[in-house]
Amino acid sequence: MLSLGEVGSGLCPDAALAGRGAREQKLGASPTIAPLLNFPPQLQLFAVLACLVMSSSSSKLRSVPDRIRQVAMFETGGLLLITPPFIWLSGVAVVDSFVLLAMVALIAAVWNAAYNTGFDWLEHRLTGRAADQRPLKLRILHATGFETGLLLVSLPIIAAWTGMGWWEVLIADIGLAVAYTVYAFFFNIAYDKWFPITAQS
Repeated sequence: MLSLGEVGSGLCPDAALAGRGAREQKLGASPTIAPLLNFPPQLQLFAVLACLVMSSSSSKLRSVPDRIRQVAMFETGGLLLITPPFIWLSGVAVVDSFVLLAMVALIAAVWNAAYNTGFDWLEHRLTGRAADQRPLKLRILHATGFETGLLLVSLPIIAAWTGMGWWEVLIADIGLAVAYTVYAFFFNIAYDKWFPITAQS
């Protein structure tokens, strides 16, 4: 079974070169994306992420262990923060609420890693700036984009689990999205301050 690095090396020669010989060759072009289109749609995201991971050394992205720590801290804190008000406002039983929000948190963890890696990579490509140097307006856009994507994914899950009507679920999901947007905004500011990317170089 191929590792993520081997997949990235095979699909993204630019990224592989950057990982091996960034000192000898500065790459300005984006990783080769054309071969990724030959993959089934469900594997294309994985392949793109493999390219991003392989190019992280030249793009000032967070390391894989750092990204795992970031996602774990974010989702754990969010679950502890959001569960009590969700139980109170929705009227759903405590156990059902916790299981539901844990499911949403698991989905959010995958989305979190993919979204943040892609956003950080694109930001560096366009501006040359690392994520921990992100200005205020872009932080607002970053947090809003994250929660909008998560809202679209979580809406049918909450409706199916709680049996609530779509309108009620939409109101509840928007409330969760607003709360998480504020939480994500301040969490990422704090995380970038406590664990700066430059300290990993």
